[in-house]
Amino acid sequence: MSIPQSGGGPIENRAQLAEYLNAGCKPKEDWRIGTEHEKFGYCKDTLNPLPYDGARSIRAMLEGLRDRFGWAPVLEGGKIIGLEKDGANVSLEPGGQLELSGAPLVSIHETCDEVNVHLREVQSVAEEIGVGFIGLGAAPIWSHEQMPVMPKGRYKLMTDYMDRVGTMGKTMMYRTCTVQVNLDFSSEADMVQKLRVALALQPVATALFANSPFLDGKPNGHKSWRSRVWRDLDADRTGMLPFVFDEGFGFEAWVEYALDVPMYFVYRDGVYIDALGQSFRDFLEGKLPALPGEIPTLSDWADHLTTIFPEARIKKFIEMRGADGGPWRRLCALPAFWVGLTYDQSALDAAWDLVKDWDAETRDALRVAASVDGLQAEVGGIKMHDLAREVVAISEAGLAARAKPGAGGMIPDETHFLNALKDSLETGRVPADDLLAEYHGAWDGDLSKIYGAYSY
Repeated sequence: MSIPQSGGGPIENRAQLAEYLNAGCKPKEDWRIGTEHEKFGYCKDTLNPLPYDGARSIRAMLEGLRDRFGWAPVLEGGKIIGLEKDGANVSLEPGGQLELSGAPLVSIHETCDEVNVHLREVQSVAEEIGVGFIGLGAAPIWSHEQMPVMPKGRYKLMTDYMDRVGTMGKTMMYRTCTVQVNLDFSSEADMVQKLRVALALQPVATALFANSPFLDGKPNGHKSWRSRVWRDLDADRTGMLPFVFDEGFGFEAWVEYALDVPMYFVYRDGVYIDALGQSFRDFLEGKLPALPGEIPTLSDWADHLTTIFPEARIKKFIEMRGADGGPWRRLCALPAFWVGLTYDQSALDAAWDLVKDWDAETRDALRVAASVDGLQAEVGGIKMHDLAREVVAISEAGLAARAKPGAGGMIPDETHFLNALKDSLETGRVPADDLLAEYHGAWDGDLSKIYGAYSY
């Protein structure tokens, strides 16, 4: 979940909303890669989730990272709720999931170095206090009642609202983790092509990274339960967004969509003010019940854009949001997958050619099938395994064409970061398949063994 945004001053005319998005356009040489990933922390002796306070806790983790590795604290209500350093930040999801939001970097080599440094720092602090961290798309055993609640005003408001608009909102907040990548665009037309490809192929990412086959201590019938959760969260702010594929789509159409998404809050002077279900359109006219007579700022608009949760979304960049959190190796594979598809024009065109004739029903069906069956999904004659093979090949060609070297020039490009996905394509197995095989085999149904076998 996002931290409060800094977008700018008062909105004096409606055109500023689209101009805010358009301001994200950058020349290709300035495109960057921002990777985010979340992970569950737990006490090694009890296997219970970390509380916020105590000797073994989220607070102890944040303070340890602050004191040992020079991160600057982020406070809310006098409590540490995040960290900042060198363009990156560490933040908390509602149930204490620890998230790294990486700095905008030039290559996957740099991104993977950043991930590796972060996880080693986390390991260093965690081991001293008897804590472990694990990368999964959903908490495998813990019930909702077991999950701690982080001291963030945004999350309290969201928790209170979720049961009014869906059945799985609190499950998403407290018991899921993701890995995502944030990518740039050069123009409105470039944004449109990238967003369409992102939405259409998000089910491929869901299938390849599926890693949440358990909930409440047993198999849940899905390879990606995290993906299943998002389908019953809040129809006003989630989904595959068929309007993005309409002729004439652009920044203005996104503004219209975002204005129709009910608000959560307004952030003022360190406090989240309840605006649940209220209208940003009313806010523009000074008629918001939460702040009567006040008009919004661009920072309010930026905050509002962070409360929209489709499979891919735009702010001043595009976020790819369809993948489960997972093992160390795949945290680098996810940005490589999308960078290869979108940062080389030939690859982007090839990806668009692959999906341009699909209708909304096909895209939705692929999303559902990917969450249930992973690489074994099939929709209308489209076999996910075959589709994923084509898509990864396009991504690999895109990374090769970028030719971004690493290791001081010893590694010629970024293609090796796709090796984890190529292994899945060869075997037909994604992380969820391996987890289920262990559960039904060596673990003999004892899911507590997942922590020892799959923690970082």
